[in-house]
Amino acid sequence: MRVPYTMHFASNRLLATFSPADRQLIESCATIVDLRRGEVLFEAGGAVPATHFPSAGTVVALVVSVVDGRTVEVATIGKEGAVGGIVSGGHAPAFARAVVQVPGAALRVELKALEQLKQRSPHVREVFARYSDALLAQVMQSVACNAFHPLEARCCRWLLTAQDRAGGDTIPLTQEYLAEMLGVQRTTVSAVARGLQEQGLIAYRRGAISILDRAGVEARACECHAIVARHFRDVLPEVRPQKVVVAGNGAA
Repeated sequence: MRVPYTMHFASNRLLATFSPADRQLIESCATIVDLRRGEVLFEAGGAVPATHFPSAGTVVALVVSVVDGRTVEVATIGKEGAVGGIVSGGHAPAFARAVVQVPGAALRVELKALEQLKQRSPHVREVFARYSDALLAQVMQSVACNAFHPLEARCCRWLLTAQDRAGGDTIPLTQEYLAEMLGVQRTTVSAVARGLQEQGLIAYRRGAISILDRAGVEARACECHAIVARHFRDVLPEVRPQKVVVAGNGAA
């Protein structure tokens, strides 16, 4: 019995909506992979080889670069979604780089196989259409946030988003990486993190940031985190996970 498949179907919000029949179809063409921190799933301008469904605790960022080499995060994806070929179906070059923020497991499905599954299952097509809308909303809100909101508010929004997907109070990442996601210098984000730590909102040690006061961080974050979360609930409401089927072994 392949327990990892069972656990993964239960921990990813999109996969949790799949019927037993749809799960059997996707399991026949899927593999469980361990993603490393900093691993690039695809590059801007390149082909998207597969779709990854992050498991609980795994976080991937979509990052856009500009001519001078600076980068900024436009979407953060974890257990609530999937990465790669969501909108285009994989028939166009990727616009952003997909890089692993928090390492962990993911279900990997070749795009060709996933497209075939969409054709066979009206439910899978609808789930991906709804998720595409939610992901696009996150990207658009990130554009507005990066343009209009002060760095401390943006930093708090990003920490809340990462915690939602990583789970637990501690997010394993460096200040260098946080600066890259926010599109600012490390010294700038260090000053903001130091201020939040002095207020008792977070604690920082090398390679990890802990949120000590979630309510306090929410109070200092811009409205973008709440807006995106609310839209996601409206478009893809919480569902009761269906009974998991492990191919060849019946229900689990």
